[in-house]
Amino acid sequence: MFLKRESQLHTIIELRAAAIVIQVLLILFVYFSPHYQLHFLPLFTIIAFETLFTLCSYLAYRKEKAAGQYAVFAQIFSDILFLSLLLYFSGGATNAFVSLLLIPIAIAAVTLTPVMLVITTLSAILSYSVLLWLLPMNMMHGNMEGHFIAMWINFLFSSIVVAFVVGNMARAINKRELAIAAFREEQLKQEKIISLGVASAQVTHQLATPIATVQLLADELSEDYPEDKALGEMQQQLTRCQQNLQAFRQLALDLKEQTTQQMACQDIIAEIQQHIGINYPDIHSVLVSDEESNEKSDEELDETTDDESANTQPPAVIADVTLLPAILNLVNNGVRATKANNSNAIELQSLYKKGLWQFSIRDFGAGFTLSKLAELGVEPVSSEQGLGMAVFLSHASLERLGAKLELTNHIDGGALVTLSLPLAKSAA
Repeated sequence: MFLKRESQLHTIIELRAAAIVIQVLLILFVYFSPHYQLHFLPLFTIIAFETLFTLCSYLAYRKEKAAGQYAVFAQIFSDILFLSLLLYFSGGATNAFVSLLLIPIAIAAVTLTPVMLVITTLSAILSYSVLLWLLPMNMMHGNMEGHFIAMWINFLFSSIVVAFVVGNMARAINKRELAIAAFREEQLKQEKIISLGVASAQVTHQLATPIATVQLLADELSEDYPEDKALGEMQQQLTRCQQNLQAFRQLALDLKEQTTQQMACQDIIAEIQQHIGINYPDIHSVLVSDEESNEKSDEELDETTDDESANTQPPAVIADVTLLPAILNLVNNGVRATKANNSNAIELQSLYKKGLWQFSIRDFGAGFTLSKLAELGVEPVSSEQGLGMAVFLSHASLERLGAKLELTNHIDGGALVTLSLPLAKSAA
């Protein structure tokens, strides 16, 4: 659980190789000792097969090929089988090393799933039971039968305790390690967001003075050339820059005070379509809403009457000042991807499902590559269309509001971005 399965497998193979050396030394010790008599041919035959199996396992996984749970389980089960055969030809249940059957259980407790752990434990208990059952009757004289039964009961309880205690401890430690790893990833992500925020604040502060200076120059020029259209357009853009700077200052203040409010989903959609209409007049956006199955264009959305809005309270979500910019970032990315593919359409979809507001943005671009899908939203990545940084910031903002962001490719082409926000209780 704490190492990769390939490392676990290699550790098991190395332990078996060491065990083979110890087994050979013990058999040779008994062979040259006049006090013990063993069936040496079967024992060396079993060790030969065990050595061959270990060598084949090493060759099969020496390049760290994919090793799943079943591969680790097969190695542990083979250890039980080889050990049981060695014990059978060297005294059976009376062998002092019969307790070694607990080792595969302990290894399984920290490497395998609970189901495989149960199978491994039952296999070891069955092996000990068969060894006890096959003992010759002449060994059951006196009180030895009760002694062997007590040993079996002791092994049974030891197996259960090892499997249960070690297994639970291993899973608890694994959960803690996963939680620590997730916390570290989240901490690194927040550090990146803070760094981006600090950089944005510095750039905004540095831009304020030049914009104010250019605004003064534009005002002086407009007095000298009041009918110049270019100067009028320049002043509009400068006014827009100043408004954005002021909005950024207000945004920073609201974030500091953690101000939240209920925001109607319809108002969010209206802001999005207004943003598209102003900044991308050549883009045709189509809205598919939950209330109507037919598609609405930008002009059709404005035809909803005030009476309909008054009769039913529109669904709303808990939002702060970062929600709308986060969604607009995703919309901007979709528009850029659509334009890059020589298209002028973008599709929006609004659904209300199980206390959630699901808003989807489908572009008609080239879609996401598999590598981009793995990185987008997790960390800033470079892209020709500007994808990556905006998605990273949007994902962080939405995550703070309890929303989920899903990035996929549409079955008919293009990218599909879906965000799910919990509806406010009064609206749900």
